[in-house]
Amino acid sequence: MAENFPQSNCGEAAGPQLREALDRISQIVLDGLRHGHFRCAISSVIGKGNRRDLVVEAGKSHKFTIPAEEVPH
Repeated sequence: MAENFPQSNCGEAAGPQLREALDRISQIVLDGLRHGHFRCAISSVIGKGNRRDLVVEAGKSHKFTIPAEEVPH
């Protein structure tokens, strides 16, 4: 039984760094589901120039620096 989840258009309005981060997170979740289990941690801090430093840890870490103007409101 498939559930219908609302689709977010965040990726369309976001800049390239945010889209890349969301794509990586999506891939990590899908890979983990295929494998059967996984653990993932996502954290963010505001860095220099009001940029968001987003870190995704799942086996190895991926860091994305997202300018404030790329974050959808």
